[in-house]
Amino acid sequence: MDRRRFLMGSTSGAAALTLGACSTGPLQGFEMPAFGGPTDVDPAVHEVQKRTFDWFVHVTNRENGLTPDRWPSPSFASVAAVGFALTVWPIGVERGWMSRAEARERTLITLRFFHDLPQGPEASGTGGYKGFFYHFLNMQTGHRHGRVELSTIDTTLLVAGMLFAAQWFDGDHEEEAEIRRLAQTIYERIEWDWVVIRPDRVSMGWHPETGFIAADWHFYNEGMLLLHLAMGSPTHPIAPSAWTEWCAGYPENFTDRFGPKYLHYAALFVHQYSHAFVDYRGIRDPWMRSVQAEIPGFDYFQNSVRAVEAQRKHAIDNTQGWVGYSADVWGLTACDGPVDARVVIDGREREFFSYSARGPGDRDDGTIAPTAALASMPFAPDAVTACLKAMKDRYGSAIYTRFGFLDAFNPTLTAFDGRLQHGQIVPGIGWVDGDYLGIDQGPIVMMIENHRSELIWKAMQREPNIIRGLRRAGFTGGWLDAAPDDWGGASV
Repeated sequence: MDRRRFLMGSTSGAAALTLGACSTGPLQGFEMPAFGGPTDVDPAVHEVQKRTFDWFVHVTNRENGLTPDRWPSPSFASVAAVGFALTVWPIGVERGWMSRAEARERTLITLRFFHDLPQGPEASGTGGYKGFFYHFLNMQTGHRHGRVELSTIDTTLLVAGMLFAAQWFDGDHEEEAEIRRLAQTIYERIEWDWVVIRPDRVSMGWHPETGFIAADWHFYNEGMLLLHLAMGSPTHPIAPSAWTEWCAGYPENFTDRFGPKYLHYAALFVHQYSHAFVDYRGIRDPWMRSVQAEIPGFDYFQNSVRAVEAQRKHAIDNTQGWVGYSADVWGLTACDGPVDARVVIDGREREFFSYSARGPGDRDDGTIAPTAALASMPFAPDAVTACLKAMKDRYGSAIYTRFGFLDAFNPTLTAFDGRLQHGQIVPGIGWVDGDYLGIDQGPIVMMIENHRSELIWKAMQREPNIIRGLRRAGFTGGWLDAAPDDWGGASV
């Protein structure tokens, strides 16, 4: 089940599942990349990072810091996309695309807005409750959009961006001190223990009309970061046993069905989101330490390396015969799609989906989302760079524009009698989305930067709440052993 689709109900536009593109021949480019200092990248990588950064500059509301879920279609704000915007502003400063003063101003506007946003149990007129925020907010007022859920994962991604900003804005300027104060205050107000409804499991969310969502975060997926922050809270922590419960489901997903053995989840965003903020290289929890005899050196970073390799292998094998899949074009995740319909193409019935999670063995309908490959840059830089170039060369301005790649495209669907739910049919190309999605744009900028300079990873290696959460989960090794001693935090 695509949990993001479940949480949204019938509303379109949330997490992103995609299929991308990369280089021909056998599986190349998955060697462990070297890290430690600034990394040169191909000019095409630099350009797409800059164009994608420019999207956030263009669409984010300067009055309140809210970033739309999608654009140019009229949209509500996505709190996860706001967290990504807060993360890309310092990247822009480091790259010379934005002044520190503008980044500071944008960040402070956002934090002040969320700090002051009304909270309460009412079904409307508030932005959140118990410190959590609703998945989608009105772009002007910041109040709950429609009947969406109070989202534990989207709040996590928002607050992770705030905590990164608090680490990066480390100067004596009074506004930078205020950024640090507000970020910690907003984080400490979150009542993580309130959402533990079933033993050692965090609920995915809550509705004022119906109460808690039945689904929980309890097996390998993007919720790793959520548990780190929930266990690291100095005010409302959940028990360390939640991590034991989280890992209890690993054996059923630890498979070699798709390539070298790894913790499988079909959509690539699952293997990217937590990694955008946490450097998992060389740090291991008890479960990862238990598999060292079977796979020496294995960790969560290497797990994502293998997940990317499995995606590329899936495109090379292309057992379903989708148009465009190859060693140069690969990558499945959650993303927009053309329509929920069955279409006969060349005598074969094909099933297509609109917004959905996609991956090997799960709702693959030939829809390729560039974010799947591009946000995998640290895991397979050579293959991702080749994929970026192949998509641009093959499909050109139909999918690559002023703000980088449109969210998704599908070369198999070249005609449709009826109304598409997203995008349009482009002659000679196939279906192409008309929108950019904030939660797909952010990881592109962020993960390219982690590959280039480790900017986010290095800042978060100083973040005391993340450090505390990792240690309470039993992580040891690598940079974590050298991190500062536990810090109790203080509400301010």
